Amino acid sequence: MTQPAPKRVMFYVQHLLGIGHLARASRIAGAMVEVGFAVTLVTGGAPVKGFPGEGIAHAQLPAVLSATGFSGLVDSDGAAVDAAFEQNRTALLLETFERMKPDVVIVEAFPFGRRQVRFELLPLLAAIKAAEHKPLLFSSVRDILQENRKPGRDQETVDLVLEHFDGVLVHGDPHFVRLEETFPLAETIADKIYYTGLVAAPEPAPAQDPFDIVVSAGGGAVGAALIEAAMSAQQILGGDDRWCLITGPNLPQADYDRFADVAPQNVTLYRFRPDFPALLPRAKLSISQAGYNTVCDLLRARCPALLVPFAAGGETEQTVRAQKLQALGLAHVILEEGLNGAAMAEAVARAKALQFPEDLTVSLNGAAETARLVAEKLDQRANG
Repeated sequence: MTQPAPKRVMFYVQHLLGIGHLARASRIAGAMVEVGFAVTLVTGGAPVKGFPGEGIAHAQLPAVLSATGFSGLVDSDGAAVDAAFEQNRTALLLETFERMKPDVVIVEAFPFGRRQVRFELLPLLAAIKAAEHKPLLFSSVRDILQENRKPGRDQETVDLVLEHFDGVLVHGDPHFVRLEETFPLAETIADKIYYTGLVAAPEPAPAQDPFDIVVSAGGGAVGAALIEAAMSAQQILGGDDRWCLITGPNLPQADYDRFADVAPQNVTLYRFRPDFPALLPRAKLSISQAGYNTVCDLLRARCPALLVPFAAGGETEQTVRAQKLQALGLAHVILEEGLNGAAMAEAVARAKALQFPEDLTVSLNGAAETARLVAEKLDQRANG
């Protein structure tokens, strides 16, 4: 008997600054491939080595990045994106959709975020709505949204969800944080909201070179102050703890060289550790920002944390996440403002005393649950 063709999924993701959005989307896409979907990840940011991952088809749009200060979009050469560029990208995106004829389209962040690329996403929504064989359409969003949105934006988001989307996949655990905490109109689309659990990586085998304190600065573009404070805190605290400082690949070379010149014997400096999650199970403490993927790694490893949430430019998401973890007794929080060695040394001493509770039940199986939910919705439509 001939096996039916796999259901086709077109998964759009636009990363602008870091790679957190791309990493989460790739993890979900991989889980969907594992259960038999044929997934094409359509990406609009700068190419990143290792993504989207094995078994996932890839369509790369001409890359756009966030301009300095989030004031707009620039292309890969740093030139401001103009109307001709937008029209070309939109045409390529619509051609990809027409060629694929997907059974499912997943759009990461939009319409809750990524308004910068609505020039191409609104035409995509129109094309989906007009398609002869209309695919299911889902929005894929993290559990905590950026706040301080302009008046009217939330209602605009709701209107788009009600008109176009079959569901909103919220990649979080409602027992940890609910969408309405950062999106006040969530109740008006409650019948379209599906919580998947956090999209965490599988549990890694512990690294062979254990460290007591693991410090990570994400991509590193804005991490110099965190690394500098950690270096100073280590000198203040002294002791025998082995420190691992991961600066991030985007830390300016001059800063990296400066830190390398003064690192004492029990501090090891790295630009990047692809096995960062594997360092956490044996660590006494992790010091990091509070991004989605980092926090997933911490919860998976059951590692106590000192969190320094990224809050520049009015960003609120990491602060909310860090405060949630602190309320559960899983982390201690220190703010970027006024960050220095003395403050971090005091915070390290307090955070090392944290005990990870044995009965924590935050769901970390979001990738597989997303694949299950999408398959279920397809079955319901086929049998409806």
